[in-house]
Amino acid sequence: MRVFARSLAKKTVLLSDGTVVGILHNITADLRTGMLLNIIVKPAKNTNIPELEKQDGFYVIPFETVKSISDYVVVDKKLLKKY
Repeated sequence: MRVFARSLAKKTVLLSDGTVVGILHNITADLRTGMLLNIIVKPAKNTNIPELEKQDGFYVIPFETVKSISDYVVVDKKLLKKY
């Protein structure tokens, strides 16, 4: 999957069941390998998703759970259970 970082800015993040998680805020990467590690998501208002880890008010979602990127960033809810 080849995507330019600037095209991801402020995309809506959804779970595979259609639940709105929030807006993509940032991405973390391993600087040595270039591998993407996590997406950092600003939660939507009144959103509480127990499967997701929260740090400093943001959801931290392993990039390996990202299922697709197009108009939205879709996270595979089943894969979240492994993390």
